Amino acid sequence: MNKPAQRMPLVFFGHGSPMNAIDDNAVTRDWQAIGRQLPRPRAILCVSAHWLTRGTAVTAMPAPKTIHDFGAFPQALFDVRYPAPGDPALAERIHTLLAPLPVTLDQNNWGLDHGCWSVLVHAYAAADIPVVQLSMDVDLRPAQRFELGQRLAALREEGVLIIGTGNIVHNLPRMDWSSPDSPPYPWAKRFHDYICTAVREDRPQHVIEFASQGEDARLAAPTPDHFWPLLYILGARAPSEPVRLESDYLQHSSLSMVSMVFGG
Repeated sequence: MNKPAQRMPLVFFGHGSPMNAIDDNAVTRDWQAIGRQLPRPRAILCVSAHWLTRGTAVTAMPAPKTIHDFGAFPQALFDVRYPAPGDPALAERIHTLLAPLPVTLDQNNWGLDHGCWSVLVHAYAAADIPVVQLSMDVDLRPAQRFELGQRLAALREEGVLIIGTGNIVHNLPRMDWSSPDSPPYPWAKRFHDYICTAVREDRPQHVIEFASQGEDARLAAPTPDHFWPLLYILGARAPSEPVRLESDYLQHSSLSMVSMVFGG
């Protein structure tokens, strides 16, 4: 009798600046440790803050390109390549799991954006695990994102590591660039703590209804694209599944760097 497959964990990475891809700091060392500690996946499904679409799409090419979707950064960052293979069969499986939702099998347009590869160059530096990205439909409500995560949860029993990359608090115009250790704004700290407490206590509805936090939510997630990936991860979480938090702090007053590992 075959031994049942081990359920893969889930990870939400607070990815922060693209410069983390080439920096050696406390956050990137935490990402490296997460990659070492988790069971080796057969494939990775990434929901990144940086692939926003009308409708839902999934990368379905055998060799996704490395996308440098940012502006004024050092050439060394543009020189980074993350040559992980794709997994067209996994893309087809995702298409099936999300039916009847229409899912575009993208074979040409996208690839791996920096929300994905800036984390994976540390967590899985060898780039030898297939990676597929799922886009985020800008028209979905938060509860619908959570529901998509619930449908994707079956992949965890099939050796797939599902990751989300973004930031719980992400307000670039308000960032204090004078120091990464600048004290967090009170609204940033309140919202960060509210979400982290809801996650620890397995109260996903509080996270889905993040806008209920009023001005704190509006300032912490003025464009919620960086917050949305967490909803997919929480949808795929098993009831009462344990979570541990890494890099649980805010940088530059308004950027939450916390990463969350569920299960495993």
